[in-house]
Amino acid sequence: MTAPTIVFDLDGTLVDTHPDLIGTLSWLLEEEGLHPVDLNEAKQLIGHGMRPMIEKALRLQGRGKEAAEVERVYGRYVEAYEKRIARDSRPFPGILAALDRLAGEGMVLAVCTNKIQRLARMLLDELDMTRRFAFISGSDTYPVRKPDPGHLLMTIRDAGGDAARAVMVGDAEPDIRAGQAAGVPVVGFAGGYTAIPLEQLGPDAIIGHYDELPAAVARLLAPVSAA
Repeated sequence: MTAPTIVFDLDGTLVDTHPDLIGTLSWLLEEEGLHPVDLNEAKQLIGHGMRPMIEKALRLQGRGKEAAEVERVYGRYVEAYEKRIARDSRPFPGILAALDRLAGEGMVLAVCTNKIQRLARMLLDELDMTRRFAFISGSDTYPVRKPDPGHLLMTIRDAGGDAARAVMVGDAEPDIRAGQAAGVPVVGFAGGYTAIPLEQLGPDAIIGHYDELPAAVARLLAPVSAA
């Protein structure tokens, strides 16, 4: 029988990246003659990928109406972010122990993020986390990205798993919608960056700390195992 596959979002789920993501954004907006963004309020910009984040940040200040401007600023952002990708970003409390426990129980771990795949790997390399995952997919790995269920389903496939024995772990709408559309149960992490309350998104379980993750995963896999 195929081992269960546990798929994680990255930003706001595995790693608290907003100090570097938003720190870079604030610097760049000031470079563009605009106002920087508040570190906490800007969490709602994260989740759909870097280009949508740049586009929304520009439009909030009356810019970014032309695709060429969005693309130019986005290019500057990626270059600047790469230089400080793990300056202040850190794994969320309890996540490493939870990953160890899940792996110790024979589960395969993977990452499905709307971050560019190259940058996702770079960040996880810097934090010595890459080795924990059988596969890491990003926004540019496949023709689709979250919330499209294909992103999650192809990640499970390329990790060697089966969607019938998988769980998605995420903090925001793209993760939860992808899991729901794919028919994969979802654990919502309440410590992330969602702009919509998790209760409204309706994941199958909600956790506030990663100490709770192994038990939540076990509950969600139990009906599948019993079947």
